[in-house]
Amino acid sequence: MSDTVATRRSLGLRLTVNGFVIFWLILAAFPFLWTFWGSFKIELDFFSISDWTNALTGALTQEAHGSSFTGAGYEGAWIQEEFWKAGINTTLVCIFVVITSLTLGTLGGYALSRSGYRYTFWLLITALIFRALPPITLVAGYLLPFFEWNLWGHLATTVIVLVALNQPFTLWMLHSFFQSIPKELDESAKVDGCTQFQAFRHVIIPVMWPGVITTGLFSFLLAYNDFAITSMLLSKENQTMIPKIVSFMGTTQTEGNVMFAVAAVVSATAPLFVLVMFFQRQIVSGLTAGAVKG
Repeated sequence: MSDTVATRRSLGLRLTVNGFVIFWLILAAFPFLWTFWGSFKIELDFFSISDWTNALTGALTQEAHGSSFTGAGYEGAWIQEEFWKAGINTTLVCIFVVITSLTLGTLGGYALSRSGYRYTFWLLITALIFRALPPITLVAGYLLPFFEWNLWGHLATTVIVLVALNQPFTLWMLHSFFQSIPKELDESAKVDGCTQFQAFRHVIIPVMWPGVITTGLFSFLLAYNDFAITSMLLSKENQTMIPKIVSFMGTTQTEGNVMFAVAAVVSATAPLFVLVMFFQRQIVSGLTAGAVKG
């Protein structure tokens, strides 16, 4: 009798957990799926006030384009408004931010993790304080020299600022990963004839790959999703995707096209899903490795 009761409780618990997970996944995926669906409609359907079912049926889209679905939003965003240029700019900014942040972060994090000086702790605390400050307050200090030296509006200056603002976080994260690696690995490599840098390159870095990939992904997301910094430091010709999407919305002085923005949002969000799905194992293993001390 007791086994039957236990089996029923176990089955009930599994059903409850599975039901909760399915419900949570539906809630989490609904905004993106709804936006994706609406990106193939016209504005009068997707934002219909008189009849919300127009967003499902596409009645007005059928009248305007002869079909319940239309790619006018994507065509307008990517071709008419040249959203592809913003995509290229975003790619360039992300690549250089990730490469620079990881290069400086791995060297700095490794040096600080192996340093026995007291200033190491205060250096990390200082970096954490700068990371806690609102980025917009730090960007203001770059504007004057950029204007005076005619550097404002270029991708390179934006990369420099993003790296500077992201470096404290990168340093902290990689420092924690390096601390989880026993120092005996360095000492064994030196006994075998390696220099400090050779030990770092050939022994430590291969062990650190999960942490490097995890930190690189966070650096990529910072650069990819940034709005405040890129909107302040980039000219209209060099905009990245997020500021470009906002420009589609228009202002009180200029008329925008909301469906261009909806299509651009879907285009900008889709690569993030692919990236996370592709690197999910590295993310989990990297976060776990950084949380365990050797």
